[in-house]
Amino acid sequence: MPRQKAVFLCLTRATMASSMDNTKTPLFNGRVLMSGTYYFSDSQAINAYMDSHVRIDLDKAHAEHDQIQAALSAAGVEVVKVTPPADCQDGVYTANWALVRGQKAVMSRLPNARKGEEAYAQSQLESLGFETIIAPEDWHFSGQGDALPCGNYLLAGSDYRTDPRVHAFLAETLGYEVIGLRTKPKRNLFGFPVINKASGWPDSYYYDIDLALAVIRPHTSDQPGLIAWAPHAFTRTSRAKIRALPMEKIEVSVREAKHAFACNLVSTGRTVIMSAFAPKLKKALEARGYTVVTPVIHELGKGGGYIRCTTLTLDNK
Repeated sequence: MPRQKAVFLCLTRATMASSMDNTKTPLFNGRVLMSGTYYFSDSQAINAYMDSHVRIDLDKAHAEHDQIQAALSAAGVEVVKVTPPADCQDGVYTANWALVRGQKAVMSRLPNARKGEEAYAQSQLESLGFETIIAPEDWHFSGQGDALPCGNYLLAGSDYRTDPRVHAFLAETLGYEVIGLRTKPKRNLFGFPVINKASGWPDSYYYDIDLALAVIRPHTSDQPGLIAWAPHAFTRTSRAKIRALPMEKIEVSVREAKHAFACNLVSTGRTVIMSAFAPKLKKALEARGYTVVTPVIHELGKGGGYIRCTTLTLDNK
């Protein structure tokens, strides 16, 4: 075998062994909360992906949700199921209910169309033994959807669904080192940022950061974290912040992030459950030794959410 090829193979095997030598460590996202699709609709189009004129097939949405749950369970994740909150169009997206660390849960402050979820989410988390903490009422906060833990780092969105003042609150309450990030706004034909008519809040195709960034492996003292991110989705300042992070990074294309929800995935640190329509990211993850599972999701995407959105992690350390 030529020497260069042999060296390349050795490096590849060493890299894969390093990234996947975690069979004795607990799963990342090892316990999650899921609800259901019974009340799911897009009647109030509160984000850039929703269109109240486009019909949602609830039977298909239910089947998609079942596929996600089955994939998580097969990957070793404990799924805690609760009944979806009554008459809440987005109650299937439990990621937006809170941010959990240890036994504490900082509760979300959601758009008007989702207000009915707040008290319900609090009662469900308290019934599971979590101490619930409420941010000031006038501070928007989109929960885990807009605040992704990566070890002790917390990659948190700003302005669309999360008030920047929440960042210091999360740092103080949960002990994270918060990295505040901002994605690009949706713009109209004249180039001006769009205000969503249904919510009254600024709009973006990456209104929650989990549409533009995913944590594949948490950052620890023994191993750098691994994230997948869409550079085009972020402002120049935020791109510089992300590039400066001491983590490994996989870049995601605009097509796969915006049109295939590529970053809205769940990783256990060994298995990644992600979009079936993002082949480049799938290939990059498999090259690093991850098992990739790709349920086919269409209906849930009509609500502006995807796989990550349907799960709230309950075991962040």
